[in-house]
Amino acid sequence: MESVLFLPQSLGVVVPMLIVGAFAMPLITLFTEKKRVFDIYTTVFAVVALIFASMNLAYVEMRGGKPIVYPFGGWPPPVGIVYEVDRFGAVLGLLSASVMLLIVLYSTWYTREMDGYVWYYTLLLGLEAGLLGCIYTGDAFNLFVMIEVLAISAYGLVAFYRGRPQAVEAAMKYAFIGAAATTIYFLALVFLYGALGTLNMADLAIKATGAELLRVPYSGTIFGSAEAACAVALALALWAFTFKAALFPNHFWLPDAHPEAPTPVSAALSGLVVNVGVYATARFLYTIFSRYSVTSAMGFRDAVMWVLIGLGIASGLVGALLMVVQSDVKRLLAYSTISHIGLIFMGLGLGLSTAPSEATRLGLTAALYHTINHSVGKALLFMAVGVLIWAAGTRDIDGMAGVGRLYPAATVAMVVGFLQLMGMPPLGGFFSKLMLYQAYVAADMLIPAVMVVVISAISVLGYMKVVYSTIFRPPHLGYRREATGLASSVVVLMAVLCILLGVTSPILTPYLTKVIDMSLMPEGIRNYVQAFVDAIRILSPQG
Repeated sequence: MESVLFLPQSLGVVVPMLIVGAFAMPLITLFTEKKRVFDIYTTVFAVVALIFASMNLAYVEMRGGKPIVYPFGGWPPPVGIVYEVDRFGAVLGLLSASVMLLIVLYSTWYTREMDGYVWYYTLLLGLEAGLLGCIYTGDAFNLFVMIEVLAISAYGLVAFYRGRPQAVEAAMKYAFIGAAATTIYFLALVFLYGALGTLNMADLAIKATGAELLRVPYSGTIFGSAEAACAVALALALWAFTFKAALFPNHFWLPDAHPEAPTPVSAALSGLVVNVGVYATARFLYTIFSRYSVTSAMGFRDAVMWVLIGLGIASGLVGALLMVVQSDVKRLLAYSTISHIGLIFMGLGLGLSTAPSEATRLGLTAALYHTINHSVGKALLFMAVGVLIWAAGTRDIDGMAGVGRLYPAATVAMVVGFLQLMGMPPLGGFFSKLMLYQAYVAADMLIPAVMVVVISAISVLGYMKVVYSTIFRPPHLGYRREATGLASSVVVLMAVLCILLGVTSPILTPYLTKVIDMSLMPEGIRNYVQAFVDAIRILSPQG
């Protein structure tokens, strides 16, 4: 049992494997430059990453939902960096690896006329390494490192079409503000380490209670005012995380970056990269700074929750309203991401100390469920629309009039994706939005509950604008008419996944509720800390 708990090789190997695979790829050009070789190479790494992510979830389930830990170098925490994965992290890791594999498969079609595909694939593997590293790490400083890995890959991919001034401008805007965000997060780590003497997340959760209830070997003692340090650190960290998630008002970089990137990259950015901000926010607000921490005792945590609820509503409204006036289909989808991130943060904000525990549980489950629905639906939409953009030769919605009639498989998948994000039954988006509405009703907060409906209703106008133009308007002459077998197969598969996320809701919802219970609710926090303590006991020389 201990080997399963602490040394699952799938957990420790997956991120280094992806990094090595990315750095080794340019060396292959010394022997061959055949595109087919690089297509297969990248696909193999994506498949192996998915297998490892599946194994990680399986290991967690074998332990009844308790976390698994991998100590790098065999060093006991908090001396060494550990990966610690509970059900929440395992589910998001599997989601990321699954969608990334589909994006890689789609990319083998998309890059067939592209120059520089070697560097494209290199950055794409780097992006996946950063994603999984952020989700799996159990160390707040290593989270900073993996965010940088993720960000550098994303900046390069946004600027991939470097011959376009708009792409370079979007990448520079993304990079400059992104660098500021990661610097601010680093300052948060300075406050945490200076006051609490540790950066291990489980150790921070112990110290954030305001008293050293458990003496942790190798960990520093509390210095100065833990209350002030935790409050400042949490405020700084959340500013950085809301930037990564593109939550209003830190959303301004996304509408430029996502449209200018290659279409599969847009799918990864909107479908997966923003999830890092969501995950990190949940980890800090529920695992590290729970309602039992000093930030809750001083009322600061509740203030943060109210701010997140307000920003979530604002982000949902701003994104939905700006969707309606867009003429560029990829910008429209980018604003849709901003709107859905707002809904997800509304779920995260229900951790108020005054909220019933059932409302908090419902809100967090809705946030996780909607994260999954949005990831699959949004990646599907970018890739399905990408086929139509390629055929029409333009991103302008009016310029794509009737093009959907020429590619029925991609068009049907696109419609399913739009219905998913609208929240139409029986698709998954309906059930996650309904759960979010029910959570606010359970908390007796009727205005946010009504706003969930309002935001969803407004967004329908933007989605139907694309559907009407691409299907019901007369087609222009000169559209490309070539086979898109692989790309269409990928988007049809994703459309099926959207349907399954809805029809399996009676099974999926109870499971996701268990994920939240065993990860972000009090029992889950205890399990997270206990796995850390057990790791010290087993790995320490005196253990």
